[in-house]
Amino acid sequence: MINFKQEELIDRLMEEIKERYPEVDLVKVMESAETPSTLWIKVTAPEDEDREIEMREFASEKVLDILLDYGYHMLVMPTRRVAEFA
Repeated sequence: MINFKQEELIDRLMEEIKERYPEVDLVKVMESAETPSTLWIKVTAPEDEDREIEMREFASEKVLDILLDYGYHMLVMPTRRVAEFA
């Protein structure tokens, strides 16, 4: 279950990601199947592979900051657009 602070941090993270990569949208947030204390933040991936790699690196730096500052472990997981998410 996501607490208020985690929700706030995810909202801020998505604002920063969307500012730089406006084509990226939040799909859903879920607890990791292996480690419930880890949150998976599923987002749509940019169509361009190089841009996706840049976005992954950018998001990795941001979630590392969240881990160091607040102790919450999160992973941004880009996924391709499919009918389920469209």
